[in-house]
Amino acid sequence: MSERTYHHGDLRRAVLTAALDVIRTEGPSALSLRDLARRAGVSHAAPAHHFKDRSGLLTAIATEGYDLLAASLADAPDLRERGVHYVRFAVEHPAHFQVMFQPDLYRPDDPELLAAKARATEELRAGVADRTPAEDAGLMGIAAWSIAHGFATLLLSHNLDRPVGDRDPEEVFRALTGVTFRTQPAGSKVGDDTMQE
Repeated sequence: MSERTYHHGDLRRAVLTAALDVIRTEGPSALSLRDLARRAGVSHAAPAHHFKDRSGLLTAIATEGYDLLAASLADAPDLRERGVHYVRFAVEHPAHFQVMFQPDLYRPDDPELLAAKARATEELRAGVADRTPAEDAGLMGIAAWSIAHGFATLLLSHNLDRPVGDRDPEEVFRALTGVTFRTQPAGSKVGDDTMQE
């Protein structure tokens, strides 16, 4: 396939798609711009035109991932479902998920990345703000993120294959959060059926 085949950003998308395939099957360490150019059927210089280098490519992937995560969380109707949407995002976008939480792979001070990360963070915090006293919101946010992120990470690394089995991971996660927060201390303002983010 010739580089001239691509128009209006199609080359950039083709390289990103090839990179995501490599990350999903072999991990981020296997990425090479030269190999991606070969996979996309373009000259070896073409990916560098869009991303400059490997770090730039991974920055673009992390940025896209945070944007996708923010969009996914925005559709969640309540706190528990934000956790479900977080897990769903990880399952549907495993390559993005791998890259996003390894800041040594990309440029963490990139303005577009920072903006996308801020949008995702705001969506994560939104589920806690209206359910938790302000003084507890930070800790509850860490607790909820830890549960959703931990479950998603264990799921993607196949550490939950046996306990989850053939069940829908989203339903398992809902059950997990229901059990985890079933009993609350007296006077707690946290809902019994919520996963705290």
